[in-house]
Amino acid sequence: MPLRANLSLLDNIALIPQYRHNLDYETASAQAWNLLLLTGQEGAALKRDPQLNPVERCVAKLLRAAIERPPIILIDRPALLLPDTHYPPFLSDLLERLADHLNDCWILDYRWNEPLYPPHLLSPAPR
Repeated sequence: MPLRANLSLLDNIALIPQYRHNLDYETASAQAWNLLLLTGQEGAALKRDPQLNPVERCVAKLLRAAIERPPIILIDRPALLLPDTHYPPFLSDLLERLADHLNDCWILDYRWNEPLYPPHLLSPAPR
């Protein structure tokens, strides 16, 4: 589900548990706020999608997935999500901060980018 342009970053993340588990706004937004604090992106909490920079938008999408703790999260070609960002260390740091909130998280990227990532983050799927 894409980010809703009329909602803040905080509300976009809180929307997922509200919708899927019928949580009240206060509980869902508290969960979302805790994830934003964990990633250091609380300064973007009240921004709407058009105001987000690529890093904030990437974090928003990852947190919307992570708030549900799915079995697997796939990050497809992160360079497309993070232009002008030295993304391998950024992603490693972000995923390390979220380690207690993720099950498996895999990166799908071109084979020639394999050396950029720790082996445990690379998808076992053929590239």
